Amino acid sequence: MFQLYLKEITSFLSSLIGYVVIGVFLLLTGLFVWILPGEFNILDSGFASLEPLFFIAPWVFIFLIPAITMRMLSEELRTGTIELLLTKPLTEMQVIGAKYLAGVTLVIVSLLPTIVYYFVVRHLGLPQGNIDTGSTLGSFFGLILLGGAFTAIGLLASGISQNQVVAFLLAALMSFFMYVGFDSLASLSAFRSIDDVIISLGMSDHYQSLGRGLVDTRDLVYFGGLIFLFLHAARLLLRSRRW
Repeated sequence: MFQLYLKEITSFLSSLIGYVVIGVFLLLTGLFVWILPGEFNILDSGFASLEPLFFIAPWVFIFLIPAITMRMLSEELRTGTIELLLTKPLTEMQVIGAKYLAGVTLVIVSLLPTIVYYFVVRHLGLPQGNIDTGSTLGSFFGLILLGGAFTAIGLLASGISQNQVVAFLLAALMSFFMYVGFDSLASLSAFRSIDDVIISLGMSDHYQSLGRGLVDTRDLVYFGGLIFLFLHAARLLLRSRRW
């Protein structure tokens, strides 16, 4: 499994896709947070907070993470190398797990440079250090969990179609729905009586909860269960290839 994980990481780093994903993420978040004037510009807001980053990053992830995952299984299916992979002494879950961990690693690597933003804002604050560290750490942790969930969704989408473009679109649509779709459903008059329940099914509610700086067990169970659900579905899809 570890060898397959290294193979996936090497594959990312030996092609442009890994560097493009990291570069685009940093470019887009950097432009909105520091350069482009508007409500998301930290310097214009006058508040020592990284909330703009944590608002924009999930939307960037919805499109960038599918770009990471779209080839993970679809390329193996298209070229037929999935049959060769399944003949090795690896279970379906080990194959899925190695590819998933490689995707999450790339997500975390793309987030690491943004830690610099925390120290910049901390230095610029009046008085110096005037930033909610607990909330910031919680938001970073929530962003990693959110990226992990998007990666699991993307991996499932990649196993559905041999076409990478289709896999990308499926992953982006499913990620979008899981992030804000339930909020939209809850706003309909037909669901007013159970709107809190419907909202709690979406990622956005739990992501925002972690951003308050309190790590609630319910949020961890939600993201853990969601990741397991999509990875398990991907495993079943991969197992069907043996039949």
